[in-house]
Amino acid sequence: MYRGLSIIVIAPVLDEEVKIGDVVRRAPRGVVDEVIVVDDGSTDSTPSVAARYADGRYVRQDNAGPSAARNRGILESRGEFIALLDSKYRILTWTALTIIANLAKVDGEQKIDAIFNKYYSYLYNDYLVTVATVVGHSVKIALAKPYLTQKITAELLKVDVIPVTPHLTEECKRVIMEKTIDCFDAVFDQLQDKAEVLSLVKRQLDSPRTSLRTKARSFLKKRSPY
Repeated sequence: MYRGLSIIVIAPVLDEEVKIGDVVRRAPRGVVDEVIVVDDGSTDSTPSVAARYADGRYVRQDNAGPSAARNRGILESRGEFIALLDSKYRILTWTALTIIANLAKVDGEQKIDAIFNKYYSYLYNDYLVTVATVVGHSVKIALAKPYLTQKITAELLKVDVIPVTPHLTEECKRVIMEKTIDCFDAVFDQLQDKAEVLSLVKRQLDSPRTSLRTKARSFLKKRSPY
């Protein structure tokens, strides 16, 4: 379909010493580039069996359930999503931005932290959907990683001054500002820079966009003591 991309099979397992070998062997090597076996805390011989067949991509974690195991597998293949950020197909970039944000809550190894600057460089993309995707998913990252809230806030405070392009008009920027206010609303208690955030929102009270003015008023009404 898209040349240069990899197809990865993620196999969550729990006490599957009998079946796991067949599952991994049957992955069609002409189609599948890699198999990642995520052992969700097996107590049988699954670790030794899986390690023989997983082409070096065997991951073990404490038992957390199949969903957590799948998420861990996706996180282990994160490099593929980072590569997609630079895709010439914008829809793949949007997908990668979304997946990375969704994985924040299971990123125990701070892999997303390592690509923070790259992720937020897309705030300066030429297209509305790209910028809006970064802003819209920022709340997921901030809630999953509260210690990044201040860095995220510093980036979102720049939304007011991102450059206009043929695909990112002033009206587009107002749409993005609404998403920015939504993010600040969700994480306001975590913010250290409350005054700067309130100042940014107050400036939207004179916006020509009705929905933005309404959102700004609602946000400020909740924070009237400030």
